[in-house]
Amino acid sequence: MFQGASSLSLDAKGRLSVPTRHRDVLVATAAGLLTITRHPHGCLMLFPRPEWEKFRERIAELPMSAQWWKRIFLGNAMDVEIDATGRVLISPELRQAAGIAKDTMLLGMGRHFELWDKASYEAQEAQAMQGAMPDVFKDFSF
Repeated sequence: MFQGASSLSLDAKGRLSVPTRHRDVLVATAAGLLTITRHPHGCLMLFPRPEWEKFRERIAELPMSAQWWKRIFLGNAMDVEIDATGRVLISPELRQAAGIAKDTMLLGMGRHFELWDKASYEAQEAQAMQGAMPDVFKDFSF
């Protein structure tokens, strides 16, 4: 399970250095193979390949009424591999779709990661923190 936030910068070629704490697990459990696709909230999702395959199957089974969401998730998916120096290439198309230029936030979200443009993430996080908590947290104890 992946968790935690990392502030990272893409290099000039659009490569992201995967933090060591995640890289070692990804190499051990997914042979360093990842799939990156779009997220409906404007970021990217990075899946270890075995988790992607489960997600892909669930998406592929959606009815025709969800065809555009199939296109968004499956049609934008890119398979990548962690290179010898621990980096993955984020394609120009996916960077553009998520508004990512250089500074990013990588968030461990359990079985996958989210990759955000840093400024966009900070703005949306601040907005969420100022709003009311969702009802699902009504009886949640901190």
